[in-house]
Amino acid sequence: MNNPVDNIKTVFERQAFGICEWWGEKLRIRSSNIRIFFIYASFLTIGSPLIIYLIMGFVMNLRKMVKRQRGSIWDM
Repeated sequence: MNNPVDNIKTVFERQAFGICEWWGEKLRIRSSNIRIFFIYASFLTIGSPLIIYLIMGFVMNLRKMVKRQRGSIWDM
């Protein structure tokens, strides 16, 4: 039987926007360290990094939608 905490963790990792992974690739840092930073910063600053995280997720999803909709010039 799976641990409920592990189930919640897998759901969040699958449903997350991929922000931590993206930053990890750009900065060459493990994504788990970036996630820990967001968690600690959220506790210390009463949630403002969480708002920034959600905005970054919205922008990344918007960029993916624009790239997906915009085809090449020859697709007409």
